[in-house]
Amino acid sequence: MNGGQEHDRALTNRQGHPIADNQNVRTVGERGPTTLENYHFIEKISHFDRERIPERVVHARGTGSHGYFEAYGMIGDEPANTYTRAALFQERGKRTPVFVRFSTVIGGRDSSEVARDPRGFAVKFYTEKGNWDLVGNNLPVFFIRDAIKFPDVIHSLKPDPVTFRQEPNRIFDFMSNTPESMHMLTWLFSPRGIPASYRNQDGFGVNTYKMINSAGEGVLVKYHWKTKQGIRSLTQAEADAIQTTDLGSATRDLYGAIGRGDFPEWELCVQIMADGEHPELEFDPLDDTKIWPEDRFPLRPVGRMVLDRVPDNFFAATEQVAFGTGVLVDGLDFSDDKMLQGRTFSYSDTQRYRVGPNYQQLPVNQPLAQVATNQRDGQMAYGVDLAPGQDPHVNYEPNSTGGLREPEPAGSPHEPSIEGRLQRRKLARTNDYQQAGERYRTMPAAERDDLVTNLGAALEQCERPIQEKMVWHLTQCDTEFGDRVADRLGLSTVSALAKR
Repeated sequence: MNGGQEHDRALTNRQGHPIADNQNVRTVGERGPTTLENYHFIEKISHFDRERIPERVVHARGTGSHGYFEAYGMIGDEPANTYTRAALFQERGKRTPVFVRFSTVIGGRDSSEVARDPRGFAVKFYTEKGNWDLVGNNLPVFFIRDAIKFPDVIHSLKPDPVTFRQEPNRIFDFMSNTPESMHMLTWLFSPRGIPASYRNQDGFGVNTYKMINSAGEGVLVKYHWKTKQGIRSLTQAEADAIQTTDLGSATRDLYGAIGRGDFPEWELCVQIMADGEHPELEFDPLDDTKIWPEDRFPLRPVGRMVLDRVPDNFFAATEQVAFGTGVLVDGLDFSDDKMLQGRTFSYSDTQRYRVGPNYQQLPVNQPLAQVATNQRDGQMAYGVDLAPGQDPHVNYEPNSTGGLREPEPAGSPHEPSIEGRLQRRKLARTNDYQQAGERYRTMPAAERDDLVTNLGAALEQCERPIQEKMVWHLTQCDTEFGDRVADRLGLSTVSALAKR
């Protein structure tokens, strides 16, 4: 292709500015936090948040229910306050109301609930210190490690903008050019890609967070929900048969179980790691395409969750509930995980657009704690955030005439040291293939067979160059894995490697 044609295809933003780096957000140092002046990222993600009216851009098909979380008062074998001052974890038997929304990611609001797709697993805790949202999926990793790529990965998975069909060729064109996705693909095309029901799946926070104790000391943490109902999945053939007659089979199953008193339950566990870069590891702990091996970072139980009541109105609760990764309580905090930092802006931004600027005033989103802000007005405002005795004339701070005041902190602040060059860089330890290969090798033989069958069936619908590139990546994960998929596609791994 000549140079002129290549120049005509140069990526720009809506201002016409050429975008030389569309892969990495700007951060303080390679691993540091993102900066507010990430203009290209903010413009890109803000437009992405507003692509659908009025259903969610992602996770449109969902269901929800009420329940409670009961704390153990411990984190593994240690008192909870060793790691966090978050009030909901401190007392054994303490119950916190929750609302949980399960969902698929890509399909529209009336799509099938047995599609091969990650399942959203979002929990809103109504604590006495304000709401906490733990927003995750049923699979422990994600396709990408930098939030600037989120619109791209979702666009590849969504229907073609011309034909409005989900096209495997588009999906694997993106994935074959994004090696970090290989680990997620081994999960998604395995039996875990189609849970038998929302009750028969685990949940994961996916991102790396922090816990903070009263001394201001922080540790890195990953969250896991372990189902008490057991893991059950569907084969592609079973899923195809179900969706011919029932697009809402998972909602029917959840509502039916709660209705007969068979309340589903999960145990919340955490993995804990000292805050730092951990050069001894072969991966970066802030990379959400990676898991933390449980033999090195064991699961520590912290409590259990029970779902025992369905909403009185589906729209008022399940459709209007709004989650955000930035909704944290004192004692819980962000890490510098690039996906987490991008999600923290995007999730709340999309709720302001989709539901409105006063979405927190809706009953399903209201905290149980006293709300007292100086925010006023806006579309659909129906309440005023006044504290008892607050002068309603004073909606600014600082003040000396009966307005709101800053409270005393609950503990010492967590003040990590941050230093580095302002730059756009990917994480140094990408290691895109190791964990995908380990995942393949630890699967039972039947699950490996299912993975090869499902992935091969999807790749059969792709153009040969994309098939060859994908086979090359799979071979880097595990030679047998790549060879088996190549054999199904009628390719030799030798030709695929040569093509690469």
